[in-house]
Amino acid sequence: MRRCRMAMVGGGPGSFIGPVHVMAAQLDGDIELVAGAFSSRPEKSAEAGRNYRIAPERTYRNYPEMLAREPLQPGGADFVAIVTPNVLHFDAARDALRAGFHVVSDKPATATLREAVALRDEVNRSRKLYVLTHTYTGYPLVREARDICRSGAIGDIRKVVVEYTQGWLSERLELSGNRQAAWRTDPARAGAGGCIGDIGVHAFNLVEYVTAQNVAAVSAVLSCIAPGRALDDDCNVLLRLGNGAPGVLHASQIAIGERNRLELRVYGSKGSIGWKQEEPNRLTVHWPDRPTETRHAGCGYLGGSARQATRLPAGHPEGYIEAFANIYRDFAGLLRRRGEGDEQAWSDTLCGIEAAVRGMTFIERAIESSARSAWVQVD
Repeated sequence: MRRCRMAMVGGGPGSFIGPVHVMAAQLDGDIELVAGAFSSRPEKSAEAGRNYRIAPERTYRNYPEMLAREPLQPGGADFVAIVTPNVLHFDAARDALRAGFHVVSDKPATATLREAVALRDEVNRSRKLYVLTHTYTGYPLVREARDICRSGAIGDIRKVVVEYTQGWLSERLELSGNRQAAWRTDPARAGAGGCIGDIGVHAFNLVEYVTAQNVAAVSAVLSCIAPGRALDDDCNVLLRLGNGAPGVLHASQIAIGERNRLELRVYGSKGSIGWKQEEPNRLTVHWPDRPTETRHAGCGYLGGSARQATRLPAGHPEGYIEAFANIYRDFAGLLRRRGEGDEQAWSDTLCGIEAAVRGMTFIERAIESSARSAWVQVD
């Protein structure tokens, strides 16, 4: 069975997420990077092509050239991975779909909700696969938490608390030449949301992914804490789930001392669960009338989706790259099995175009709620 062939838009010199996508895609040997338009500057794209060991004739000056020429290459790419700043996601995804490629995109899907809805139309019209890389859904114990909630083991969902805090933008690094800070704090490249679109949407996605409850409404306060910053860098959001349960979402990039603290707690009528991204190989399950459980990654007592997402025996830590790789492995499985009738088993764990629209809806409704100081419906 041949490997699926990947082309990439973005991920040039200085990129953080581009090399992560490449490492994750190639980890299991299911996918190979064969082509790319890695930068809007041709010399930088060529440099990246050399670093990724891509043949010069498969390293393109821009992505329109790649989409036009790649189908003519022997062994042309099957899909396009989009790892650019947010504002470029829509055009690249739309054009790739129209050129006949499947698409894997970094989150958020687009810079605006209007674009996300238009992209959904493009995906439906093209009948191509579209996957959004919400990395944290790839962790085995996030999938275990999802199975626990959906099985009814902890009862009806009564409350959700999720926080995603970082401290790296406590100072205005965008003024010091830091490229990652520069585009994330620039409305022209990041879109209307800063922290809410960069990490808040991950927290939102985790709530809906794990609980199977849509967030129905939000009451948000988005703040620019660092003086002079154009986009929010601290977010405090009250949630109301579809079943009426309350929730709290806190996201911040100015929390000094925090590195990448993503934590989810779900409280049900029969029990509760807790998971931390910085300790990803443990899931805590609390019961009212018996001892607390700590479930460990790699153990045989875990459910099927968690075991499928685990590569190593218990006690051998797996982390961010492996979680990211699970998304690509599931995508490769789905791509290979198209038309065989068992696609649902492979697509159930992936975030597709509907999750993309949900994420952009959340971002824009949170911005609206903050501006109006009011509850706003998300649906």
